[in-house]
Amino acid sequence: MRFNTRGMDRRLFIIGAPAALAGCVSTAKPDEPGDACAIFEQHGAWWRSCKRAERRWGAPPALQLAIIRQESGFDHNARPPRGRFLFFFPGARASSARGYAQALNATWDEYRREAGERGADRDEFRDAADFVSWYCGKTQRQLRVPFSDARAHYLAYHEGRGGYARGSYRGNRTLLAAADRVQSWASAYSGQLNRCERRLNSWWPF
Repeated sequence: MRFNTRGMDRRLFIIGAPAALAGCVSTAKPDEPGDACAIFEQHGAWWRSCKRAERRWGAPPALQLAIIRQESGFDHNARPPRGRFLFFFPGARASSARGYAQALNATWDEYRREAGERGADRDEFRDAADFVSWYCGKTQRQLRVPFSDARAHYLAYHEGRGGYARGSYRGNRTLLAAADRVQSWASAYSGQLNRCERRLNSWWPF
């Protein structure tokens, strides 16, 4: 008896294709950046990355997402704009910040040393999420800032822990408005994830 292996191969391809696609790491911006459940349903690998980072350093996915959204708008190629030289030619960038988390060179190097992540790349969401959780974890331990206080965590993230302790953010209306947005987003993301985390864990186990 001969089997129709061509048809069987086709069925296996159709069944396996979604699983294979789910395993791919995408750099596409989320279609619904205000909905944590939709973000992680679109990017299953991001969910696994955020949960692993939380397990490693303590900062929850909602806080990670809120900071990354503020810093880069989920753009893996985000960098500060260049200045202008003689009004026409591109000049130097305002800082060395780059990637999802807009991490500076010196801080990124510190993270790679302390975390043992020598090959970490700021353009990779997995590494950016781990970096944000690492940074917020140190803020929580050193400054006793609870993870629920996303506003304070963002100010410490932006100004550095020393700057935050000195109150360098005071009077900076633009920065304070950004910190308020991060708190609002983190609170919304947390509530959304309370409703869908069980489903995400069943779809994208970490």
